[in-house]
Amino acid sequence: MSLVFAGSPSAAVPSLRALAASEHTVLAVLTRADSPQGRRAILTQTPVADTADELGLPVIKANRLAGEATDAITALNPDLGVIVAYGGLVREPLLSAPRLGWINLHFSLLPRWRGAAPVQRSIMAGDDLTGATVFQLVPELDAGDSFGQLTQSIGKLETAGHLLESLADSGAQLLTRVVDAMADGTARAEPQVGDVTLAPKLTLEDGRIDWTRDAHTVTNLIRGVTPEPGAYTTLDGARLKILDASIARDTPRLAPGEFSLSGKALLVGTSTDPIHVLTVHPAGKKAMAAADWWRGRPAGSESIAS
Repeated sequence: MSLVFAGSPSAAVPSLRALAASEHTVLAVLTRADSPQGRRAILTQTPVADTADELGLPVIKANRLAGEATDAITALNPDLGVIVAYGGLVREPLLSAPRLGWINLHFSLLPRWRGAAPVQRSIMAGDDLTGATVFQLVPELDAGDSFGQLTQSIGKLETAGHLLESLADSGAQLLTRVVDAMADGTARAEPQVGDVTLAPKLTLEDGRIDWTRDAHTVTNLIRGVTPEPGAYTTLDGARLKILDASIARDTPRLAPGEFSLSGKALLVGTSTDPIHVLTVHPAGKKAMAAADWWRGRPAGSESIAS
């Protein structure tokens, strides 16, 4: 079949590579426009655009799927549109432009975690199991019939970044199998079954740690917002990012938000067990071992986070 592929971040790259290596033809790649990145705000194209250039595929850059972008895709007359983490909504008339419509690879066990941040929200909620779903795109958010699904356990120490990288690879294989089945006429779509939960896009505030919560909730939050937007707390009036932490078992309780150095371990209190903070990123400095950062603080500094 002839395909149009839409995607933007690195999580979409394995799917693009898999489809480009298949027997199908990728007519064009749709991705978001170049944007400023890093402290120097250097204008940078998306990882999908980089990959498309490497593969010699035509690229259409647009932040909204309307106007010229819609006209360009429609003119290609593709059999199928494939979307993986593009970062925008496909609406009519583009939704019906491909002969078979659009399918979407979504990194959750739909209908659980419909929305922009399914991997992050599943970890934050303490889920033990996640996966990926390929479904028919419809106007309602992530609600179309499912062509296929895979399941995957969530590691106890796994961050959203690590889990998304793993699902991107396994999901690309699932996606390719669905496209193959659609091409030979054996694909069957079934309605989504189960309770619907939503996974809205994360904001900076979602990374703020509430130390009055229990240790499991705190560590799940840290894992779920790593690497973006990042978990943080406020100490000495400055924001402190916490990059890596685990639950400290069999240690004395600390007041919620209280920092304490126990041997070589930096502990912080929650409503239950303390957590062992391993790596931090202080404002204006590089990431470092948490205990080293704590020992380097001025005498008389605060020890209770807010």
